[in-house]
Formats: sequence, structure tokens, C-alpha cells
Amino acid sequence: MPTVGQDLFMNFAFSEEQEELRKTVRAFLDAKSAEGAVREQMETSNGYDAAVWSQMGEQMGLQGLHIPEEYGGSGYGYVELGVVLEEMGRALLCAPYFATVVLAANTLLHSGDEAAKKEYLPGIAAGTTIATLATAEPSGKWDEAGIQMAATGSGSDWKLSGTKSFVIDGNTASLIIVAARTAKGVSLFAVNGDAAGLTRTALSTMDQTRKQSKLEFNNTPARLIGAEGSGWKVLSTVFDLVAVGLAAEQVGGAQKVLEMAVEYAKVRVQFGRPIGSFQAIKHKCADMLLEVESAKSAAYYGMWCASEMNEELASVASLAKAYCSEAYFHATAENIQIHGGIGFTWEHPAHLYFKRAKSSELMFGDPTYHRELLAQRIGI
Repeated sequence: MPTVGQDLFMNFAFSEEQEELRKTVRAFLDAKSAEGAVREQMETSNGYDAAVWSQMGEQMGLQGLHIPEEYGGSGYGYVELGVVLEEMGRALLCAPYFATVVLAANTLLHSGDEAAKKEYLPGIAAGTTIATLATAEPSGKWDEAGIQMAATGSGSDWKLSGTKSFVIDGNTASLIIVAARTAKGVSLFAVNGDAAGLTRTALSTMDQTRKQSKLEFNNTPARLIGAEGSGWKVLSTVFDLVAVGLAAEQVGGAQKVLEMAVEYAKVRVQFGRPIGSFQAIKHKCADMLLEVESAKSAAYYGMWCASEMNEELASVASLAKAYCSEAYFHATAENIQIHGGIGFTWEHPAHLYFKRAKSSELMFGDPTYHRELLAQRIGI
């Protein structure tokens, strides 16, 4: 991706085409994911609007954006996907996009299983398949050691038994990619959402804009994806791509709450003048701006590394996830402080971003986990 990659690498400038993509996606989300729509979908069990999801797939082509053309997608790179995720984070879109595109599609793309790609990716690209990835278990660990679930069988006949937790959009997915252990190590399996022996339970979560589930498998039939025992090699790459995708989303949310805080500081008058003229508020806004811009640099560099699939991806992904998690959470907390009493109320959207920020901070490893990972990866 020579020109785009180099442009982004040198000065983080997006191409005209990428800026046009951002504008189109933002206009779509302004119309379809306004605060009222977000609150409405939060309260439903499925957590998304089926009509909007279809529109995203059929008219906008968002689900197939970074899926190669041979599997029904548009063949764009990770930078374009990052732009879309940033806008979705900004709008708090309630949809199984992250689970389907960032988790499941990336896993299939890197699995090395041509038959599975041909079978599953076209449905994802078209928006007809909702998919997810189930790796974490009740222990809450995101590393290889945390995957203890057992898979038994051979050839095309496998059965899974055990429990997966914190599965994003696990209740609505028609395709679930599951990490489990065989005699050869961690392996990946495809399970149908309506498979025998599968029990799905919605989890009560702090962030209601992103549904999570507990999945229990009891001799559930599954299909092996990729080579047996090569699952963790695939997942470690996928988790780097997921960290970058989540960082892009976090940056979108952080930019939005910064704008909310600055706007409120301009219009809220106290003691006869706008609160933005008080030094304490000025400093809060300036600190937020610095952190949000730094987070953008980390996320955008991660997007470039992901689009190039270069050797820096592993370290930059952990750096971006750690930094963007903290910057987003801090920005949401400061936004509530600047808004004062109104910011603490259920009626105000500030708390929706606060809860999404906290949930995203912990998902796929918190900042401490990723700093430790970064230290290992760069040999400290």
C-alpha cells in the first residue's frame, strides 16, 4: 500500500478517498446512531437494529470493507477499516460490527484455511452472517494459558465441552469461532449458533451498548478451522489486529467527549461568565486535547502497521491499546467533571461514553497486561 502507507507513516495524513469514507460513514451514523437510537438499542436483547445492519452491508459495504474481493469484499486495507471503527466509536454504534468484522473475519483471514474462508467470508461481507470469536473463559485471562476448554475428535468430527465468557454479541451470532485445546494444543473451531449442546446466556454488563454472553458447550459439534494446534499462532496475530481496531474505536469516542466538554465549557455560564474562562477548566480541556491527539498518533500508527502487516505490529498494537484505553477513560471522566451535576445524570450521554471506555479498557487485556506484553516483545 505504498502511497497511503507512506503518507500515513510520515505525517498521519489520510488520503482524499479515506477522508471521503470518513465523511460518508459519519453522515450515515449521525442519521442512524444518534443518542436516541443508541438508547433504544441498548434496551433490546439483540442490541442492534436489523434494518441498519442490512443497510451497512448491502448499501455501504462496511462489513466487507477489508475482506479481499475474492471472498466478496471490497479489498481495502486496515487504515480504511480503522477510519470506520473510529467513526463507530464516536457514535457508540450498537451493532455486531466489531465482533463480526474485527474478531471473526480477521480470524478467518489469518487461519490459512481456504475452504473456511470461501464458505464463511462472503456471508460476513454481505452482512447476512453475524459472527464472533470466543476465546476468554471465566478466569478472565486473554493469553494462551487462559484457553483450557477441551476439544475431542478428529478429521471433520469434533466436539467441544466447556464455557466461554465475555463473548461479544455471542447471543446473536450465527457463526461462532471458538478456541479450544486438543492433544496438539490450542486450535480453532467453527460452531453454528444453533448447534446442539450450545447454551447462550446474556451477561449483565456495565456497558449496555455492547452485548456480551456466556456460552456453554456440552459435546457441541464443531468444525476444525486451519491446522490442529496452530490456533494460538493465528490468535496472537488476530489479537494484535483487534487491539489496533479497538484503539481506533477508543480514539473516536475520546474525540467526541473532548468536543462535548469544550462545547459545554463555552456555553455554561457561572458567576457571570462562561466556565471555559476559568483556569481549572481550561487546563482540563488542554490536558484532554493533548491526550486525545497522542492517542490518535498511537492508533493511526497501529493502523498503518496493521495494513502493512509489518514486524512492528506486535509492539505498536500493545502500545496503542494501553495508551488509548487510558486516554479514552480519562477523557470520559473529565467530561463528566466539566459538565458537573448534569454529567452524572442518566439523561446525559456522558455516562454512556464513560461505561464504554471502562469496558473497552478491560476487553482483550487491560493497560497493565499490554505494557507487560510490550516489555516482553521489545525485550525489556
